[in-house]
Amino acid sequence: MSAAATRPPDARGRSSAAVRYPCSPERSRDVCIRGLQGVLALAMATLPVLLPCPAHTQETVRERVATMRFPEIRFNRIEPETHTIRGVPVHFFQDSELPLVTFYATFQGGVRNLTREHLAAASALPNLLRTGGTAALPPDSVDDRIELLALAMSFGQGGGSASSRVNALSDYLDEAVRLWASMLRTPRFDSAQVERWRGTEIERVRRGRDDPGTLAFSRFNHIMYGDHPVGWEVSDADLEPADLAPEKLRHVHGAIICPQNMVLGVTGDVTWERASALLDEVLDGWPPCSGALLEDPAPVIRDEPGVFVIHREIEQSVIVMAHPSRLRQGDNPGYYASRVANAILGASGFSSRLVTGVRTREGLAYSASSLWTTSSKNDGLVGAVTRTRPETTLEATRLILATFDSMRAAPPTADEVARTIDETVNGFVFNFRTPLQVISRGMAYRALGLPDDWLERYLRGIQGVTPRAVQEVFRREVDPARMIILLVGDTTRFDGSPTELGPVTVLDDGPPVSPPREPPRSPR
Repeated sequence: MSAAATRPPDARGRSSAAVRYPCSPERSRDVCIRGLQGVLALAMATLPVLLPCPAHTQETVRERVATMRFPEIRFNRIEPETHTIRGVPVHFFQDSELPLVTFYATFQGGVRNLTREHLAAASALPNLLRTGGTAALPPDSVDDRIELLALAMSFGQGGGSASSRVNALSDYLDEAVRLWASMLRTPRFDSAQVERWRGTEIERVRRGRDDPGTLAFSRFNHIMYGDHPVGWEVSDADLEPADLAPEKLRHVHGAIICPQNMVLGVTGDVTWERASALLDEVLDGWPPCSGALLEDPAPVIRDEPGVFVIHREIEQSVIVMAHPSRLRQGDNPGYYASRVANAILGASGFSSRLVTGVRTREGLAYSASSLWTTSSKNDGLVGAVTRTRPETTLEATRLILATFDSMRAAPPTADEVARTIDETVNGFVFNFRTPLQVISRGMAYRALGLPDDWLERYLRGIQGVTPRAVQEVFRREVDPARMIILLVGDTTRFDGSPTELGPVTVLDDGPPVSPPREPPRSPR
């Protein structure tokens, strides 16, 4: 017996053995079957190497393996408990495998629900909640408490939401949650930390102008969305000291970080009785939302094709192209077909058509990828991005457009569709690797208005996609002639004039764009 197998249990009665076997009481039947299949496959693969044996014996082993039959593996979704405390929804999942607990909070509302004058304050909020101290503790004392309790914390936000979590040893849970709650409820917004964030952001903005990728995506968002929050980027003009004044920070905090916007999740080595008592303490007396959030404005996306050029003397051009897509996220065949179509086009990595054409066959770029964004409320974008040498900028652009055309002209092969579906199905289990994933996905679905069984619906929908459905959704939603194209690079080295792709708008200062080259004349 190994040393690991003879170790005594710890104070909680758990074995400290480092090896986890495929089948154990805490593991589901399906996981056990998969684990044993993996062990068996590995043993069969290595048996001829480890145990030299005659060829006829190896053949007998292979025949026996080929005749083995296993029960069908079925997916059984893990269901967390759902509760409500002081009007706030709570998703709870007890998991005592490790002596750790995670408290997770999401808040609806963000930059796109505020005016432009609050952009800097909203952008700074996650950082300052973590570094700016609390009403009772200065920043260095908060840092000391986090280090002493060995806490893992995160604060973040997207365009329309914010989130935060704390992970702690269950022995220190009460202290950890109280500290986390005070950071969320009563932030100090220490002036030194505010100024530090402002200085860092000014430098980030400056460096962003020098990074061609950052510049390209920032300018393309503005081209497509104009003066809509989706297209906003923090600039020098947004980073004056007045933009981060205490009253603006308090305005943003009171509008977003409040109970009416909140959904909570708890998972780990904790009972519901203990967790609910802590949550009740956290929510007790928390002031209501200020009501300062604005309605989420529907974006007006540019739909007029054209070519935009930014001159930069760099060794790789950045190509970004897209046009609006009306397709929405939801339980409908078109949406599922678009997911398979996007994977075949360029989202599946080296096996995709864009990478096969742009990288493998033509050698124009290291990588190329497609994008097809979908929202349940608003239109999205469909397009592609890549980088290439200045001397092959137009060639790479035309090749991407031709790849779009090929997806419209004929259905993908059955093998392409089957491979994409198999990759999706085989990767499905990774959506449920940890209890925190289960909890956070449920919270996200609630925020997006999706049904609780959305992942199962998604899986069934993907499995029903056919090659013809992929072609139909491409014909309906994608048109290369409508593409808005942005080229960032050394225009003096381009393999032709950008005007060959369409009407050109030059952004920023740079050499004038030359007219299209005349086609070569045939000899008389």
